[in-house]
Amino acid sequence: MSARQVFEQSINIKASSTVVERCIVDRELMHRWLNPALRCEPVGKWSTDVGSRSRFKIQIPALEPSLKSVVVEREPGLIVWEFEGFFQGRDRWECQPNAEGTTLLNRFEFEIPNPIINWGFNTFAANWTKDDMKAQLRRLKRIAEEIYQID
Repeated sequence: MSARQVFEQSINIKASSTVVERCIVDRELMHRWLNPALRCEPVGKWSTDVGSRSRFKIQIPALEPSLKSVVVEREPGLIVWEFEGFFQGRDRWECQPNAEGTTLLNRFEFEIPNPIINWGFNTFAANWTKDDMKAQLRRLKRIAEEIYQID
């Protein structure tokens, strides 16, 4: 069995938690900050209510690996997707209000059960994934702060 890994990033955003949360749960806004090679498609109607299902697809020609996900925790300022596929784990997004806006915490906790995929990920993609998480948070911050200025 593979070991559980945790990648955790946070960023301070000069916008209300409501605006930051909207950037996470609004699918159109989500696709503005997600890695362009990643698409989130609803299974049924798009929702972030507990029990809602979606599929995150990595757009790699001929492969298109995907993760099936379900929302397992949801409250104002918090959403947790649980997923299975080549990764198994959870992706937690939490908005924590602070004096200057919001601290957004993203915790990606996972296992890769296939030893070959696990080796490949840890050898070639782990550092890229961590860097990509940071880049996504920076893009999300930019979008949330733009929206907050308009609202």
